[in-house]
Order: sequence, then C-alpha cells, then structure tokens
Amino acid sequence: MKLFQYALLLLVLYSCKPTQQAANNNQGITLTNFSTSESVAKTLSYLASDELEGRDTGSEGIEKAAVFLEKLMKENSLKPYFKTYRDTLSNFDKPAYNIVGYLEGNDSKLKNEFVIIGAHYDHIGRIKAVNGDDIGNGANDNASGSTAVTELIKYFGKNKGNKRSLLFVFFSAEEKGLLGSKHLAKKLHDEKMDLYFMFNFEMIGVPMKRTDMLMYITGFGKSNMASKINEIAGENLVGYIPMQTQYQLFRASDNYPFYTEFNVPAQTVSTFDFENFEFYHQPDDEFELTKPEHMAKVVNKMIPVLEQMMNAPTKEIELNGK
Repeated sequence: MKLFQYALLLLVLYSCKPTQQAANNNQGITLTNFSTSESVAKTLSYLASDELEGRDTGSEGIEKAAVFLEKLMKENSLKPYFKTYRDTLSNFDKPAYNIVGYLEGNDSKLKNEFVIIGAHYDHIGRIKAVNGDDIGNGANDNASGSTAVTELIKYFGKNKGNKRSLLFVFFSAEEKGLLGSKHLAKKLHDEKMDLYFMFNFEMIGVPMKRTDMLMYITGFGKSNMASKINEIAGENLVGYIPMQTQYQLFRASDNYPFYTEFNVPAQTVSTFDFENFEFYHQPDDEFELTKPEHMAKVVNKMIPVLEQMMNAPTKEIELNGK
C-alpha cells in the first residue's frame, strides 16, 4: 500500500506543470492558480498515510497530524491565537486539540471583525478490517478539507491581503459529535468575538458527477452566502442538492456550532454527493482515490471569492430573514 501510494505521489508531482499566478475573468475578479496538484498531493498523502493510523481523536496518529499543522502555520507567518496553536478540548476525556492560527487584519477598523476558515482533521482511527486493512485513513473524510485549509494558509500567509482578521482552524473530535467546534465556538462567543462568518470545508476529495456546480453548500437557504459566492465568481460555483436536506448536513459539520452560538452565517462546502464516493468510513478511503487536481481547482476558485467576501467594507453576508 505504501509503495503504491509513494509511486502515485511521484506521478502526480512530475505531471504537474507550473502555472501563472493570476488571470482575469469577465467579471473582473482575479483568478488564481496559486494551488497546484503537487502541493495538494504532498499534504494530502501525508495526512491520509498509514503512519497517522486514521487520526483518531486523542491518538498518537492525530498528534503527528497536529505537529505537522502547527509547523505549517508557523512557516506561513500565522501566530497562535491562544498561548499556543493548541486549543485543548474541554469536552473530551483524552488530551485533544483544535489547531488554531491567527492572521491579523490589515485594516485599522475591520481587523476587529473575524472570519473563521476551518475543517476537521480527525477521523476514526483503526476500524474493522477489510481485506486485511484496518486503518480508516480518511483521505476524503476529511484530510481533503484540511488540505484545502492548508493551501489557503499558504496563500493568505504569503499575501496578507485580509482586511478582517482570520482564524484558520483544524477541528478535532468532529467524528465524536462536533466536540472540537462546539468547544471553540462557545469559547470564542464567551470572549465576545465579533464573528462575521465561518466557512468550512468537508470532503472535497473527488469531483461531483453533476456539472451544474463545482460544490454544494450546506444550509443553502440560511443566508445569502451561496448567491454572494456565485455573484463574485461569475459562475454557479456552489449550489443546492436535496441530499443536504434529507441528511440535515447543515447540522452535521463544524459550521453548525458557530451558527448556534453566534447566529451568523456559518456554512460548509463539499463535493461528496452520495454518488461519487463509496468508501465513507471505510479502510479504502485512501489517498489513491482522491483527485488532487480537482482539489486545487476548488481552492483556486475559492481564493478570490473568499478574499472579496472577507474584505467587503460592510458585512454583506447575512442570514436570511435578518
């Protein structure tokens, strides 16, 4: 398994071509080719590797992931928001940590408002073996979302083009009932943080089968976030799928505690549409089945959109009905 994974990674690395930094679309926004398949594959293959043993909350494997993510934040000029990058969970019986990095806004007024960009980095660890494999690697769920956040950290850490302050968060214990995000949302609310919106990545490792959208967004009708994203992008970047209502996906990921605590837009994007990936919570959720080129596309499409959203002079993203 490891030899095949390594060989596939080399193939991805050598097949990647350098890209130009930016181009303009018809709407005038700057499109970026910052993220590459090479960069995505390098991070994703490590987070989903057997070495991390499925990243179960409180395990030695997730500790390795935490160290990796802390190092990446430091290398890209993010400061710890708390005393360290680690936010210790108060609602889990073993030592467990959200990893939280801070990038101060560059506008004297708007920097007092915050945007949170996150994904959960835990998975389910060792599970019932299938064909001798008992590691739930969690490549799609949710090393893919975490990898997207690492790419955004690299971009904003380098460019520092954020007027509002940013928190980049890797949540632990999502698989235990959103414990990491519940802990952090309450903590930040108690500190009276002025949160503008929260944006979460969940299972973006493979493309959707449909072509009328790149991703779907949970809580589609809760706010104007979807319409604003598509307006900025100049295309139908995010949409609605009935499955999100059927399975109440708005309540199922780390966006939800921020919605309940702050009553602000807090939503998740995903490309897992219940038809394009059959190894949810199984040992075969491996790096080899993901599509780094697709993930890089998701990141590159979202960079200019998020940049405009977070830098708007007023809070344009609003809950519907406010």
